[in-house]
Amino acid sequence: MDTQKILSILPEKVRNRVDPFFEAIEVMGSVRDPKVAASLGPAGVRGMLLQRGKQSPVTKIRASHEAYFDWTYPSDQPEMLDLYRRAKSSQWDGEKQLDWSISVDPLNPEVAVIPHTFINFPKLEEFGVRLAPRERAEFVANTLSWMLSQFLHGEQGALFAAAQVTEAVQFFDGKLYGATQVVDEARHVEVFHRYLDTKLEKLYQINDNLFTIIDALMSDSRWDMKFLGMQIMVEGLALGAFSTLYTLTREPLLKELLKYVIQDEARHVHYGVLALREHFLHHISEKERREREDWAFEVALLMRNRFMAYELYEEGFEHRLTRAQWREVMLTSPGLEAFRHVMFRRLVPNLREIGLLSDRIRPAYAQVGLTKYFGEKAADELSGEELIAQLDRDAARIAQAPTMDVATAYGA
Repeated sequence: MDTQKILSILPEKVRNRVDPFFEAIEVMGSVRDPKVAASLGPAGVRGMLLQRGKQSPVTKIRASHEAYFDWTYPSDQPEMLDLYRRAKSSQWDGEKQLDWSISVDPLNPEVAVIPHTFINFPKLEEFGVRLAPRERAEFVANTLSWMLSQFLHGEQGALFAAAQVTEAVQFFDGKLYGATQVVDEARHVEVFHRYLDTKLEKLYQINDNLFTIIDALMSDSRWDMKFLGMQIMVEGLALGAFSTLYTLTREPLLKELLKYVIQDEARHVHYGVLALREHFLHHISEKERREREDWAFEVALLMRNRFMAYELYEEGFEHRLTRAQWREVMLTSPGLEAFRHVMFRRLVPNLREIGLLSDRIRPAYAQVGLTKYFGEKAADELSGEELIAQLDRDAARIAQAPTMDVATAYGA
């Protein structure tokens, strides 16, 4: 179905009303593997068409999985046991170790929460939307609130998924580590909500695409698919976004908050690599491994292309731009381009390490320009401390070229 051709002949008001449904059809229609489509389809209907995440302050998602008990309590994974010990020693208290007395003014250009070059304002002007300096500052601040809101919603999903995986994972040392991740995710929910509530004073609803992914993962009965989706895909997405914001923000409280969270997230993805590498390489069939390889590729593209911040559009731009124009602004905004670059820099090497970047699938990644990430370090080769040091070097380089747009600074 040529949805763009159909949309082009409709009156503008009607076009904007039906565009979300056509976009949802286009998103699901772009999934080439029928098993992946079957896996994501019901969640896509609930998330993108029915917008279940926005229908009520509370959403019930039916979870289905087997809890795996081992009454012998083996020490079966030395690397996971080491990760568990490191996690215990790295616990932090968001109430005591973050200085919540810091005053945050998201409109203050002297302490920019994120730079104005994050957004493609020239593209907005091409479409006839010219914003005064204060309006630009408000738009940038709202963009940060929207991003942190999605982080918060994602962390709630990660909290529940971590609890499920701790029950279901078949490595006992993995269960011990998983318990520390549940605590980590609870702490992340706490600090992101407090920052949004007391500093930015604004919380956005969950994005329909994020809801779809969380819905699909929570309701999938296979523990390794929950693990792949949350530990590698969603946590990889989060780590890319957190890393981008960490290097760009000049607001000290947010920067310190992100520093703590990034080090936790690096451990979480490391855990995912350890568990899934063993499982995918030794405990599933080649047919099952290929299904997961295709699923990871399709979901990676959906995550890259489909977080369009429509909540911001509906708040301030619905009567000034078409949805198609808004998508173009979002896809070409330097900050979001940088975020996609960092996301794949973190994600692709982890897929390689867990056996989901075979010679069969590599040409598909090459087609979408992702070969440059094949040789990057995976999570088990990069500690949280090393990652922070790398990000600090990126931040120093960007600070030396303040007029350079964000995407160029990252090499995106």
